[in-house]
Amino acid sequence: MPPRRRQKFGIKDLGLIEASEHFETVELWMETEPNAQLVLIWLLDYLGPRAKTLRIILQHVDVSFGETEPARLAEWKFPGVAINDHHLEIASLAWQAYRAPTPHAWFNLLGRDLSILPQLRRCVLEMLEELPARATGLGASELRILELIAADYERPFEVFPHYRQRFQRRVFGYWEAGVLLEGLALAPVPAVSGLAEWPFTLEMHNSSDRLKRYKESRLSLTALGKAILAGTEDFSRHNPIDRWWGGTRLTNDRLWRWDPVLLVP
Repeated sequence: MPPRRRQKFGIKDLGLIEASEHFETVELWMETEPNAQLVLIWLLDYLGPRAKTLRIILQHVDVSFGETEPARLAEWKFPGVAINDHHLEIASLAWQAYRAPTPHAWFNLLGRDLSILPQLRRCVLEMLEELPARATGLGASELRILELIAADYERPFEVFPHYRQRFQRRVFGYWEAGVLLEGLALAPVPAVSGLAEWPFTLEMHNSSDRLKRYKESRLSLTALGKAILAGTEDFSRHNPIDRWWGGTRLTNDRLWRWDPVLLVP
């Protein structure tokens, strides 16, 4: 809430819990994308039983706000349910699973009934798909960038997730996509060539010359990139991996991989 509105309601200097106590009910409108669902399970885990005393209502939103005209969104009605112990149990279970040092607990959520949080099961699957794939060593979004470049989308912003129907993946946003592309293009043995400017930072965006060079990059697949798409090469065999997936640190010697059937180290 903007500071001016917070001041209007007398909650300008209050934290979330203290501010919520000033209202009869508090509604949570969480988008369907994985990041919003992660925020939801974190928030419910943080609030715990206080979520019930604060009379929090969860709106079962099943659309993406960013893809909807405001006037149309104002006309829609979503069912709302009061947060109860079952919501808190599943949210806490999921948040602790995401923070765990291996993806096993998160994977095991697929064997639970998650319907109390209607968007959570899809979130679990989409997050798992961003683990390095068994055959390629790349997450789903990284692989999608390669696929788009192979389909002659050669400018960086043409392979970014803000083209939702084209990109088809929902885990990462604009800034993360820039980091993913850099990882593919600047690795010791790159999968992508032609990136003309980096790093993908606010400083680069504030420089018209640098941003122009970035936008005018002409991307193409290297021999490794083509081999990865052909299913004959693995990115991690040629490049160091050191990144975090939730509470799991992924490295070359402990590279947890996603397989539609198995989760393997």
